[in-house]
Formats: sequence, C-alpha cells, structure tokens
Amino acid sequence: MKMLLTLAAAMAVAAPTFACDTCGCKDAKHDKAHTAGEAHQHDIVDTAVEAEGFSTLVAAVKAAGLVETLKGDGPFTVFAPTDKAFEKLPSGTLQSLLKPENKDKLTSILTYHVVPGKVMASDVVNVDSAETVNGKQLDVKVQGDTVMVGDAKVVKTDIECTNGVIHVIDSVLLP
Repeated sequence: MKMLLTLAAAMAVAAPTFACDTCGCKDAKHDKAHTAGEAHQHDIVDTAVEAEGFSTLVAAVKAAGLVETLKGDGPFTVFAPTDKAFEKLPSGTLQSLLKPENKDKLTSILTYHVVPGKVMASDVVNVDSAETVNGKQLDVKVQGDTVMVGDAKVVKTDIECTNGVIHVIDSVLLP
C-alpha cells in the first residue's frame, strides 16, 4: 500500500492542470459537489474537453469519429496523451493523421490508448499487459515510482468519469 501512495504522489507531478481535484474539470463548484459526496457527472470525452492540456486528443477523437463511442456506457480506461505528448511526434505526423483519408490509421492509434473496463492505478501496478480496444497488447511496467504503459510514462492517475477512468500519459502510444 505504501508503494501505491508513493506511486500516486510521484505521478501527480507534471500532469495537466485541473481545477476539480476529483475529476479534473475546470468547474470549481463541481469540486465542492464532490466534497459533499455527490456523484461525478462527466463522461470521458467531457472530462477531456473540460481539462486543460487535451485539445489535441479531443481533436483527434473527433476526427476519428470516436466521440459517441467514448461517451458510451463503457466502462473504459483511457491512457490520455497530453498536448505536449502529441508535440513529440515527428513533424507533420499529426497533421497527416487528422486527414480524412487517414481516419482508419488514426482510429487504430487512438483505440490503442483504450482498455475495456475500469482499471484504476491500484490495478495497473499488478498487471504486465492489457488488451486494448484495437485488439493489440499494451505492455505495462512498474519501475520504482514510475509506471510505464508502452513507451509512455503515466503522469496522473485515476481521473474518474461516469463511464470509466483516465490516466494521463506523456507520449502517444503507437501500435
């Protein structure tokens, strides 16, 4: 348990800024609702839209036609790359992927970031791989206080949504 607390503290560093401590949305009143024990009301897509640092991911999800899917019942676990993660891609890659003729490739990449079910940080540290929605295996490694999913470092965990959970990562995963 001590390792999980240390791990969670280490992952909280360098993650996108959120106003609501529980779900990540920018609505400070919403944070007070959580404190009062009220249920979270944002799905995965709405949470990403409300949070700072995910505009590229949101644009990619829209371009791939995955908005309705990720607003669905789920539950889903999304390893969400930040805007800075997308900036690490080679020049021109993102622009190419966002073109309509590359929708299938973009969809394959985005669904590689999604695992069926709700996998919390305490669960992630006990597995060495997970099958993604696109059918490929995603390696999971715990190295001290660092959790790696594929080649990406998990920088914030357990952003709970009505239809799953988001874990923030620092790189885009490529299947």
